[in-house]
Amino acid sequence: QMQLVESGGGLVLAGGSLRLSCAASGRSFSARPMGWFRRAPGKEREFVALISKSGDSTYYGESVKGRFTISRDNTKNTVDLQLNNLQPDDTAVYYCAAARAYDEAYIYIRGASVYDYWGQGTQVTVSS
Repeated sequence: QMQLVESGGGLVLAGGSLRLSCAASGRSFSARPMGWFRRAPGKEREFVALISKSGDSTYYGESVKGRFTISRDNTKNTVDLQLNNLQPDDTAVYYCAAARAYDEAYIYIRGASVYDYWGQGTQVTVSS
């Protein structure tokens, strides 16, 4: 069993930055690729970023490439998401998720269906 708790959301002006953090409890954190997703009002859940078990490989959704950065610390069981140059379209609830202990390339292809654990989410609101 694993529990994920996100923090760091808030209200920010367009062009601003936020840093989201996800703290994981339970075993097997370092054995799992970790991801971030988001859901905006009235929209479907969207893939944001994925990081490999060791942290040496990352994947990003097209809409956030070059602006967001995912990182992890396996000694602290945390995964962070740095959000830069935020825009109103980035407004959403952001979720941290722990994938099955597969290769991250497979996780990236399969998407949300291969994630076992999800956090409760943290709200990010970007005003213009």
